[in-house]
Amino acid sequence: MEFDELYQELILDHYKHPRRKRAIPEGEALVDEENPVCGDHIRLFWRVEEGRLRDVAFDGHGCAISMASASMMTERLEGADVETARRLIEAFIGMLRGERAPSDEAMGDLLALEGVREFPMRIKCATLAWHAAEKALNRAQASSLARASGS
Repeated sequence: MEFDELYQELILDHYKHPRRKRAIPEGEALVDEENPVCGDHIRLFWRVEEGRLRDVAFDGHGCAISMASASMMTERLEGADVETARRLIEAFIGMLRGERAPSDEAMGDLLALEGVREFPMRIKCATLAWHAAEKALNRAQASSLARASGS
């Protein structure tokens, strides 16, 4: 089996058997993100405990690429500290945009999605969950700064 086939199998496995996918009650979602072009939709949730992301989960619907990417992302972010999560999000989005050379060590199974770069219309599908995670981190940081300043 060639690497391309192996990667396709990994993506299909995450699509058919998503990890960390569960219904998220309305008040618990940190971010709702949608791709109006194709109808993909993602809701993202996590808690931060002692500087680490915990109970990372998603809900939503969409194409195989967007749902597999969300599944892989939530698996990867579970237990990560906030700065590591931010760096991984930046690296993944940069990899798909062709702005960064992927590191096998840093990306791991996420390299399976690197081939999406060859299909520009699908990059948004693969990065939808990652942009949602980026927004969630930014909101959490802004909220934390507001609490610290007493606003």
